[in-house]
Amino acid sequence: MSAPHAVISGASIAGLSAAWWLRRTGWEVTVVERAPSFRTGGQNVDVRGVAHEVLERMGLVDAVRAANTTETGTVLVRQDGSVRAELPSDGPDGATAELEVLRGDLARILLDDLPDGVEVLYGDTVAAVTDREDAVTVVTTGRRRFDADLLVVAEGVRSSTRDLVFTDPGDVDPRDLGVTMAFGTIPRTADDDDRWRWYTAVGGRQVHLRPDPYGTTRAILAYAGEDDLVDRGRGDLVDALRRRYEGVGWETDRVLEGFAATDDLYVDRLTQIRMPSWRRGRVALVGDAAWCVTPMGGGGASLALTGGYVLAASLVGAVDGAAVDRDFVDGPLDRATVERALTSFDDWMRPLVDDVQGIPDGMIRFAYPRSRVGLAARRAADAVLLGTPLRKLAARMTQVADTERPLPPLVTAS
Repeated sequence: MSAPHAVISGASIAGLSAAWWLRRTGWEVTVVERAPSFRTGGQNVDVRGVAHEVLERMGLVDAVRAANTTETGTVLVRQDGSVRAELPSDGPDGATAELEVLRGDLARILLDDLPDGVEVLYGDTVAAVTDREDAVTVVTTGRRRFDADLLVVAEGVRSSTRDLVFTDPGDVDPRDLGVTMAFGTIPRTADDDDRWRWYTAVGGRQVHLRPDPYGTTRAILAYAGEDDLVDRGRGDLVDALRRRYEGVGWETDRVLEGFAATDDLYVDRLTQIRMPSWRRGRVALVGDAAWCVTPMGGGGASLALTGGYVLAASLVGAVDGAAVDRDFVDGPLDRATVERALTSFDDWMRPLVDDVQGIPDGMIRFAYPRSRVGLAARRAADAVLLGTPLRKLAARMTQVADTERPLPPLVTAS
């Protein structure tokens, strides 16, 4: 009997995790990726909570540990660069996680470990989706056509494929957090060390410097404000950042000079995605397209890794109508089986995502103080929260993607 076929739109961490697990459970898998080739680079991500166990089951913990960013801790600094506080980094899930890795490096590890039978098609995108009783038909801009058992949308926060399927009012609730982040790689200097250094200034502005394993430094300019810099050209973008960061000091001028020259400058307006359902018929959403938590929530890569596993486990378990250990899925799946599986996937992932997305009221204003009074209050709160008596409480704030529930059972085909 022929294997069921899944089309995955997006070679993201979520998409590659789904591809890995679906293939290991007997599926034929086709990944369609918009970029013309594998996308390297990116900023820090980490593996936290239940994603540790997922990575262990994949046998990739050592590979990820070997690709570590070299970051050893996280400190808050003053304008002169001196340390005013240190965030807890004890244990595997501190502010700097045990498994701290660049996004591109984690994606490369997953890509290189994909089982035989996964086809990755670069430079193409989904143009049309028709969800029928017997199959979901996917047509790409490159005029490829697939009649599949399942479509997995693993794109970004502004997913175009999601918007082809989830078209009813209330299907997608994008929430603008009012924060813009600009990311880029800049030259390393002798003053850089192995810590994440984080400076907060008035006007809702932050500057971040983080080490990487390639002898360069990853920089972030993050600010709260209304101007949206997404899709601006490099010159216009850097000019706007210079105006925004005038007078901030510390390493800001160096970062701006680096951004003007780097080839990986990227800007994003932080937007959470909330949806009442991540499934429709034979279509499932995973990763940022489904539940983008943004860096403010944290744990996005961990949720992406976990989502791929839970999706595959739910499909295996639904074949007999219950969560059972099976070796693999074989043969085409009827619509009722797919819908039952996707319901289980949604039900298992929902509490994990809800816990991360619940950013408390006032957190943005606390993290990005606008006035000198607000900045003084923030520094006083940091001193209290990061002091010895409350340090354990502060450490728990980095515990994301964590659950006491066991992962759904799954026995792979190999």
